[in-house]
Amino acid sequence: MKNLSILLMMLVLASSCRDKKETIIKEEPQETVSQEVEWISLVTKESWRGFNLEALPDNWAIKDGIIECYGKAGDMGGDIISREQFDNFELELEWKISEAGNSGIFYHVVESEDYHSPYQTGPEYQILDDVGFPDPLEDWQKTGADYAMHLPNDQKTLNPVGSWNSSKVIFNKGKVEHWLNGKKILEFDKYSEDWQKRRNSGKWDDFPDYGKANSGHLGLQDHGAGVWFRNVRVRRL
Repeated sequence: MKNLSILLMMLVLASSCRDKKETIIKEEPQETVSQEVEWISLVTKESWRGFNLEALPDNWAIKDGIIECYGKAGDMGGDIISREQFDNFELELEWKISEAGNSGIFYHVVESEDYHSPYQTGPEYQILDDVGFPDPLEDWQKTGADYAMHLPNDQKTLNPVGSWNSSKVIFNKGKVEHWLNGKKILEFDKYSEDWQKRRNSGKWDDFPDYGKANSGHLGLQDHGAGVWFRNVRVRRL
């Protein structure tokens, strides 16, 4: 009788555990709430300053949601950089340029008295009046190119000079994307052998620190042309 009682008790316990397990399995999964990374607006005077300067130079103005470059500085000495630094990021903005104009968007810019311009260290999303800029003009100099490194694909559609274009730059653990007017026009892996080969092809021999940093300032270029930016925002990835 004692053995029979023990057996009955074991059966009851097994049944109870099985019912509990089935109850757990039948529970509805809990919904997870995704946390969207906050966008940072970069259309304020507090967001930018001159390269190797503490204030915004007088060849730029920021007001009414527009960042305007007057194009007074020429090839060097008038670029601006973000006060904050970024490693992995997504940058979105709209821009338009004057006739025959030239400008650019930099990232991972290293600031130092050893450098006179952001392009010595930071990769550049090129901005140009592709149609009106005087020849000779190489494809790697045209809008959307990773300047002197990678060319846009056949998805590139550029609005006429004086019209607004939208651009996006993504850097995420070495994976880089360039977007123009809603289309991805270029992508590459900065950590690849192909990138190293392009980097060492000769174009950057005079700038040995180009592309070495994986964190730094964002930058906007004054290359002697009128250029306007709006809806500039960035988020960390």
